[in-house]
Amino acid sequence: RFLRARRWVAQDAYKQFKDTEEWRTANHIDTLYRTIDLDAFEKSRQLYPQWTGRRDRRGTPVFVFDVKKLDSKTISDYERQGAKSTFSDAQTDGKTPRGLLRLFALYENLTRFTQPFCTQLQDRDHAEVPVTMSINIVDITGVGLKQFWNLKSHMQAASQLATAHYPETLDSVFIIGAPFFFSTVWGWVRRWFDPLTVSKFHVLAPHEVRPVLERFIDPADIPKKYGGGLDYTFGQFPVPDPAWEGVVAWEKGVTAFPPGPLLWEEEEEEEEEEETTEQGSGHARKRLVCVATGKEKGKPRSQRICSVPMVCPPAADQAPSQSGSKSPRDASFVSSTDRHTRSHEGSLSAGSETTVHTDEELLENLKLEGSAGTHLPYATPAASAAVQGQ
Repeated sequence: RFLRARRWVAQDAYKQFKDTEEWRTANHIDTLYRTIDLDAFEKSRQLYPQWTGRRDRRGTPVFVFDVKKLDSKTISDYERQGAKSTFSDAQTDGKTPRGLLRLFALYENLTRFTQPFCTQLQDRDHAEVPVTMSINIVDITGVGLKQFWNLKSHMQAASQLATAHYPETLDSVFIIGAPFFFSTVWGWVRRWFDPLTVSKFHVLAPHEVRPVLERFIDPADIPKKYGGGLDYTFGQFPVPDPAWEGVVAWEKGVTAFPPGPLLWEEEEEEEEEEETTEQGSGHARKRLVCVATGKEKGKPRSQRICSVPMVCPPAADQAPSQSGSKSPRDASFVSSTDRHTRSHEGSLSAGSETTVHTDEELLENLKLEGSAGTHLPYATPAASAAVQGQ
């Protein structure tokens, strides 16, 4: 992720990674996630994008965000409580607003629960490639200019810190319900991100929502509100995916993921000895165990929820061995870049030189037009006209 964010310049990627590790240590991010209060976590979850439980056609988790829920009073109360309450054992570095730590607990949930889980689901192309991103449907229907203005500082601080310390976790953002004045709002927002991140924002006109989303997401996995068949509304817990069946082994008495922070831990599973082959005999396989963490009513949680076979990265005996084959790292490199160039979707190009060339073309083709910055990539003339007030 850090290499992609820094355009594969190793020195720059190392610096950002090093800065992030120092920031994580200074703000006790691991302690935060393991000790955050369950109620504080769930209240935070209601104010940011939420996983629907489903994925796009490539296996990337789909999130929904209803911005109208973030009125000024809600945000004011949320920030005031975050500054005063002791919602975790973590301490900040004095520079990071304490209230924002709750947001980072949600990012930890993305990178330590949602993405690892989606990585192990094999009903996708290039299943050897780890899932490291997310797709977001951002609904701004009914949000007035005053509400956007009141959210400006809150969203800016959150966006800048997330970009610095959780880079390249965002694949695409589909903006729905953009009002006529959105060009003004976009003028603020685009300055918070680098050009490559900006290129991932796509504004959809009302008649485009369903057909465009269906290009990327199976209709059964699109919420009904946006023309699909998924019975999901913003605020509820992830809807179980049929792909989980036969993969997820629930612990006794558990049938669904509980509220609060979750993470995966590796656990070895000894297989019975098989007949000796050129590859050798029986060996240990690994499973990932989902553990509920955080604190509930002041008491630490450490409950096993379920487990899944750990199939990515592949076991040593399953790794590609033929000459010229791509390793998971190589495939991730190509796939993650290629996913932004839809004309190449579904094919992997070998070699970093070709991929970097595609990346350069991407920036050139998706360069924002004009100083106002109101042109959004992937927006058709109808959507572009809407956000520009034409």
